Formats: sequence, structure tokens, C-alpha cells
Amino acid sequence: MILPVIAYGDPVLCKVGVDIDKDYPNLKELIVNMRETMIKSSGVGLAAPQIGKAIRLFLIDTAPFAENDELSEEEKKELLGFNRVFINAKIKKEEGEPWTFNEGCLSVPGVNEDVVRKPIVTIEYVDENFKKHTETLTGLQARVVQHEYDHIEGIVFTERLSSFKKRLIKRKLVNISKGNVDVNYRMKFPKRK
Repeated sequence: MILPVIAYGDPVLCKVGVDIDKDYPNLKELIVNMRETMIKSSGVGLAAPQIGKAIRLFLIDTAPFAENDELSEEEKKELLGFNRVFINAKIKKEEGEPWTFNEGCLSVPGVNEDVVRKPIVTIEYVDENFKKHTETLTGLQARVVQHEYDHIEGIVFTERLSSFKKRLIKRKLVNISKGNVDVNYRMKFPKRK
């Protein structure tokens, strides 16, 4: 089932997610629905807060990035094979020379901005079968993990922008929070008072 993506301005996007266990209600169905929603929305990642649940769960599938002709065949192959479910994730280390990449977010449609992040990340998590993993990721894989991890920490990528950039996009953010935005996927906007 395709779920509505929660729009910028909803308080759930600012909440730190709580850990879940394998008995979380309808977890397998939730993961299937999140994957369908991510694909239908043309996303490369989707975190539970983006569908209204303040839990530590996110999905990533970097395959759409593999369509970039500027990448080597090896890079494309890595991106095509990076499809994961992250539960109760904890970033253990971020390292390397910070690099800038233009990011967007399904919860903030129409806003793409350069965000600086470190290129190497080590993360611990359990998968959908609650098998524990520790991985060190680089490049675009690390970037997408950091972006989705921010969501379960209650951080939207726009918070990583300079105050000058935030001022420049303020009107767009207000319009998104009011539902004044054109998108080709289901969205749920904050309730107006």
C-alpha cells in the first residue's frame, strides 16, 4: 500500500525515533508499504518519520543513482546492489574530508540544496530479520545513509544549511508546510490551526 509522505512542518519529523523490537506491530507489512511508497515517490531512501512513525527504521535503495553516466561501471554496480532495511541504527563514526552534494527530500519537495557531509560512515543496525550488522560505507551510499539517519534523529536536511540558505528557501518551506506544492506522489500536510 502506498503511504502518504509527511510534509515539512509536521512535528513528527522533529522527533527522535525510538528503538523497536521484532514484535513491533505489522513490521513486515510496514516495510513492504514503505518500500512501495519509496519506489512510487522516486526516492532512494525513506525513513519511518516520513510516514508518520517516530521509530528507528529506514530503507535505502540507491539503484536510481546508478543511471548517472558519469559513474564508473564499478560504482554503478555498487549502487544497484545497495538495497537495505536499517532498524535501530546507530552511526558509530563519520570520517574523511567533508564533501558537498546536492540533496533533496521527499518530505521537502522542490527543494534541493548543497549539504556538506563526511564521505565515510560506520553504522551498526539490525536488518528486517533482526540480524546485527556493522558496515563502513563510502560515497553516495554513506551520503544516503546519513540523510535517512538524520530523519530518525529528528533532523531534516534543511537544518544542515547555512542561515543564509535557510532564509533564501524560507518561503518554499512555508508553502510546503501549507500544502501549496505540486507533487506526483501522496503527501500529508500539517494540520492548520
